[in-house]
Amino acid sequence: MPIQITSEREFLVGQPTVIEGPAPEGPLVVVFEDDGSTGYFYALDTSHEGQPIQDALQIYNVTNVSDRAKPSTVKIGWSLDNQKAVLLINGHPHAVFDFAAKQGYCRTGFPPPSPAGAWASQGHEWREAAIELFA
Repeated sequence: MPIQITSEREFLVGQPTVIEGPAPEGPLVVVFEDDGSTGYFYALDTSHEGQPIQDALQIYNVTNVSDRAKPSTVKIGWSLDNQKAVLLINGHPHAVFDFAAKQGYCRTGFPPPSPAGAWASQGHEWREAAIELFA
């Protein structure tokens, strides 16, 4: 999987954390946030006036993470075309954003589909094919 890692950091699940991962080129940014109760991954386009957040994916509920007392490592990587981002936690892909297709994928499948024409109108369910976007 050829990716460009733009952010890498150790954190503890349930401890407030924000990790930004800008695309190597262009206005796209993804952000991983643990607010103490949930983990989310956000897709931002900083060229959009007013509301740069394009989509959000729930990664986990803190209470459901069995090994939350152990440090974890987040890596954010981008495809070579700067249009797709992946969230890796301890080397395992948890979410992917495809900015060109306006589609996000995550293992929780949450939130449900957006209205037609918006991001993720097909839903956020995980598809192994999402990893193939980086091939």
